[in-house]
Amino acid sequence: MTADRARVTTFVAVSPLDAFEVFTEETDLWWKKGPRYRGLRNPRGVLRFEPPGPGGRLLESFENDIYEIGRVLVWEPGARLVFQWRASNFAPGETTEVDVRFEPTFGGTRVVLEHRGWDAIRMDHPVRHGQDGAATVATIGRWWGDLVTRYRLHAARPRST
Repeated sequence: MTADRARVTTFVAVSPLDAFEVFTEETDLWWKKGPRYRGLRNPRGVLRFEPPGPGGRLLESFENDIYEIGRVLVWEPGARLVFQWRASNFAPGETTEVDVRFEPTFGGTRVVLEHRGWDAIRMDHPVRHGQDGAATVATIGRWWGDLVTRYRLHAARPRST
């Protein structure tokens, strides 16, 4: 990790295309709920990519409240997903970027998630919780580690055909 980016890696015992589809089509099922993980802070909010594909958005919605987490920049099913990421307390124009790679490996897929762009977020920003660059990135890495663990466990469940 550098002060600008956090990286987490996991293995899922499914094909890269299945891993990509679980990540993008079942996002609300594996992404943790609660104020630490959701922008709307509503346990019944729904997280989804809409519409799927380049130019789509990662949204969280509940009834008439919609929070845009970020826009999809790269959509390559089975290979790569890149999207902007905004915390709920980011000002307009403040964004970071999440790059997820789905790499085929023996018995499944290696998923590498990198969240970068933290150098562009001012040091006194509330999202940093008073931490310096390296500590912020370490906290973000643990946050993504929790989410990626949930993703891995969800992807491992028996799938209906």
